[in-house]
Amino acid sequence: MRTALEKEACLVYGASGVEVAKDLLRLADAFRAEHPHPAIPPSRRMSESDAFLITYADTLQRAGEAPLQTLAAWLEGPLENTVSTVHLLPFYPWSSDDGFAVKDYREVDPNYGTWRDVETVGKHHRLMFDAVINHASARGSWFQAYLRGEEPQRRWFRSETATVDTSTVVRPRTSPLLTKFDTADGERWLWTTFGPDQVDLDYRDPSLLLEVARVLLAYASHGADVLRMDAVTYLWKELGTPCVHHPNTHAVLRLLRAFLETAAPWMVILTETNVPHAENLSYFGSGRDEAQMVYNFALPPLMLHTMTTGRTRVLQDWAASLATPSDETWFLNFLASHDGIGVRPVEGLLTSSDVEAMVARTEALGGRVGMKREADGRETPYELSINYLDALQTPGTIASTDVEVARFAAAHAVMMALPGVPALYVHSLLGSRGAPDLVQATGIARRINRAKLNANDVARELADPTSLRAGVLRSLRHLLRVRRSHPAFHPSAASQVLDTQDGVFAVQRGDDAPLYAVHELAGQSRDVTLPRGGTDLLTGERVSEGTLHLEPYAVRWIDTGA
Repeated sequence: MRTALEKEACLVYGASGVEVAKDLLRLADAFRAEHPHPAIPPSRRMSESDAFLITYADTLQRAGEAPLQTLAAWLEGPLENTVSTVHLLPFYPWSSDDGFAVKDYREVDPNYGTWRDVETVGKHHRLMFDAVINHASARGSWFQAYLRGEEPQRRWFRSETATVDTSTVVRPRTSPLLTKFDTADGERWLWTTFGPDQVDLDYRDPSLLLEVARVLLAYASHGADVLRMDAVTYLWKELGTPCVHHPNTHAVLRLLRAFLETAAPWMVILTETNVPHAENLSYFGSGRDEAQMVYNFALPPLMLHTMTTGRTRVLQDWAASLATPSDETWFLNFLASHDGIGVRPVEGLLTSSDVEAMVARTEALGGRVGMKREADGRETPYELSINYLDALQTPGTIASTDVEVARFAAAHAVMMALPGVPALYVHSLLGSRGAPDLVQATGIARRINRAKLNANDVARELADPTSLRAGVLRSLRHLLRVRRSHPAFHPSAASQVLDTQDGVFAVQRGDDAPLYAVHELAGQSRDVTLPRGGTDLLTGERVSEGTLHLEPYAVRWIDTGA
């Protein structure tokens, strides 16, 4: 890894890369000496026992208690033995975007708690922290130092002339790419890919990379086992190019991978790259030199399309193509998150009319549609802001609680049965509805799925076994318990999509004595043919070879070796 580190440093920084590599190695060696920890071979860093919980530090709240303490109590209470890893969305001091405009990378926002509270969450769970290193808050310490003209921060943000041609730059937003700021050196126009309060960092200066490396080690020292590289697609900027997926972005990721393998060889890098599926796969690199995990961004819109049309063919064809370049790399499978449902990942998978139908359905159900600006000036759909439980409804109809629970569980069962590691958003796990009142009050569309919950109220709802929350949590926890008990669900285990009738999704996991995961997704009773008999892991029922009857939204995980 030391050779790889110098190679990538020189690729990014030219002749000065040798000194950059030496500085990184000094940081890595000092950290390793102060934080002895057994190295975990890359192929063993994820297993069938892993599942992630995605949550804000303050989603669950109780009067008189720091939200991180409330979360820790719930992880040892109602959510005990449910997940292995907790993704704490940005809990640092912030100024906007619900945490993703970071003011201070090294502190915990006191509204959430302290570093001790974070570490308490990590006592019985692995932790994932966000590395929000594409941009920093315009009101944060780094950028305020830039405005004052201080070193080295004055070299950490990229400015341009007001009239520079940025037409080739791929945009995830419709806001202007450049924002004017008054600085000690006069008026400056700076890159703001995601908006005027999130100012892009400039990695052409190696002192920035070294500071980011120190921040990542600080996260490791506080218990981070996984680093989520937020918005990394846009990391390296070069005028005259699209900027997304720049070769130097990949080189910086390889450099950070080599650095972390030297300093903290138990950690996992996850890239957040909300782009078309084929482009997303590029962040695996060779399979041993870049990200170990990437989000399976195509899955949420594909599952929504499947569940709302009853047609499984597109999902089947896509799932049959899923592969990572090595047994050291895995998909992070998810359906919902703090963000909306991205539609860029299904470019080339779904037709424009399919996407238009999802847009219309989202709006009919009270959701919002985020837009992005194309190079020719057109605005096209980028993201559907809607709670996933709500998104599966049919506009103008009311389903029973039992149907809603079964439908929602079936969608998540497919997610859990695919190769990779499952991740569940806290509002999905707890059966939350959307919060359109927050959108109305703030004008921020994504807040429809970011409500804060009174922990006592949620506990009372869960105490009623007939409630939607109780039904959803009970069903999803059961699926997760069964999943982690069987090696066929190892994220790298063999996977083969079975050819079944439209409306049914079935996948074979494992080779010898395989497991058949069969899911009815169209809400219809039907019979399917099962090549071999076995035991349904979810019910304990013995299933014979031949015809298998499925009720609407049935999930049958058949172990042929039992």
